[in-house]
Amino acid sequence: MPDQKIAANLEAAFAQHGFAQPSVAILQKTSGVSLRTLYKYYPSKEQMIIAALDHRQQRYLAFLAKDAPAPGMEAVIHAFKQLQQWMKGSAPNGCMSMQAIAAFPENQQIRQVVNSHKQAVQQFLAQQSQRPDCAEALFLVHEGIASAWPLMGEATIASAEQLTHILLEPK
Repeated sequence: MPDQKIAANLEAAFAQHGFAQPSVAILQKTSGVSLRTLYKYYPSKEQMIIAALDHRQQRYLAFLAKDAPAPGMEAVIHAFKQLQQWMKGSAPNGCMSMQAIAAFPENQQIRQVVNSHKQAVQQFLAQQSQRPDCAEALFLVHEGIASAWPLMGEATIASAEQLTHILLEPK
């Protein structure tokens, strides 16, 4: 699938250069295809961003779920530890989705893709915890890790574990 390979290369380009800075010429070079082929699959820079974000979401959710224990508190803690590894290797400067919104705050298509991603993460946490009543709170913990990571690093994970115990331990 050439479009998936292009999307993967675009994801890498936006992760490296951000969203506002790279020109289409840089994106074309990074994508590894001709300008004509790039525009065939993604006719605008915004479509390129959406493709990169969609590709990243698929990778991210699969990464969170990798080697997860059975649903419950340990599965949520595992997801947060996976997030720690993701932040170290794939997002040391914070959440790429939120960076896309910051770069294109008025673009409704980008907003919609980011919103869909965030909803998928919240649903994932609801499934992993088996506590739909706590899904929003767990999602906020997840987002707190991603937002605070550039400043606090690994300390965010210890706090997330404490909060997870508070939220999910039987009363």
